[in-house]
Amino acid sequence: MGKQEKNIKEYYTIDLMHVVKSLCRRIWLIALCGLLAAAIGFSISAFLITPKYSSYIKLYVNNSSFSLGNTSFSITSSELTAAQSLVRTYGEILDSRSTLDRVVKKAKVDYTWKQLSRMIAYEPSNDTEIMLVTVVCDDPYEASKIANTIAEILPVRISEIIDGASMEVVDSAIPDIDKISPSVTRYTAIGLILGVFLSVIALTVVAIMDDTVHDEEYVLRTYDYPILGKVPNLLNVGNKSYGYYYQRHRRNENGRKDG
Repeated sequence: MGKQEKNIKEYYTIDLMHVVKSLCRRIWLIALCGLLAAAIGFSISAFLITPKYSSYIKLYVNNSSFSLGNTSFSITSSELTAAQSLVRTYGEILDSRSTLDRVVKKAKVDYTWKQLSRMIAYEPSNDTEIMLVTVVCDDPYEASKIANTIAEILPVRISEIIDGASMEVVDSAIPDIDKISPSVTRYTAIGLILGVFLSVIALTVVAIMDDTVHDEEYVLRTYDYPILGKVPNLLNVGNKSYGYYYQRHRRNENGRKDG
């Protein structure tokens, strides 16, 4: 043959219009995938993931100066950096094995000190000398119990270690039945977005890899052969020029329905 197929291995052209049309024709499938993924995200967050609850206490550092070993500290309301450093010092004491062992024993909870350590977070409250301690677990009443136990034990531990230091409870812990995680809305939204995104990616790949001849433009882009003619759709055209074929098709369709 004199005319050969164009060498399409050297480059590959992506027909964006074909991809867009293919996605538009399957918009129902994209929506369905998004809804299914959203339903999966909702089900996972609502029924499979154990909810977490938090409870907190606030402790005030009730001293203006203290010493730790040979080092002296001076804390005033204007020295925010020093206040944050003080909270870190007290936080390290709270996070120590000996302190957490006392908390586990007094609260009578079934955790090791390492497990309890992962459940506790501490930080300065609004960059002040008030220490915010938060406990997170899967039972709001147990979280409150552990937090209040820390409020009892931590001031004693600090006074044992640091000369002249003391703490006062600003806020005790109360059970909070509003879960902090997982967020059903977030999981549902993430599922919806992922479902739509992945379905669009999959359908785009299918459209790009589709080498079916859809129209004469594909032949002109891919081959050197000229278009000599185009076969009309005789079945869906009611034109009189194709009346015989159209009527014959209708009779066959009616015959199958009657049969």
